[in-house]
Amino acid sequence: MECRAGCGACCIVPAIHTPFLGMPNGKRKGERCVHLGAQGLCALFDDPRRPGCCSQFQAEPAFCGSSREEALLLLADLELLSDPEGESRD
Repeated sequence: MECRAGCGACCIVPAIHTPFLGMPNGKRKGERCVHLGAQGLCALFDDPRRPGCCSQFQAEPAFCGSSREEALLLLADLELLSDPEGESRD
């Protein structure tokens, strides 16, 4: 599966707890990444400065569903289950 233009759910939903280019304090869950372009695609997609957690993420139906709305819901559920800092960084 390829990234869906206009989606960007993976650049909004998950928290990133380490600093990265343009976001020196990391990214809170639900916060839009500064690198999410107007077309809903990552501007750092092929850039080595892209965070490792982002590079490891692969678009798959289990995470992305069949629409942006479904992707937001699926990833929000996954974020709740996997966030090592829990609800503290809302």
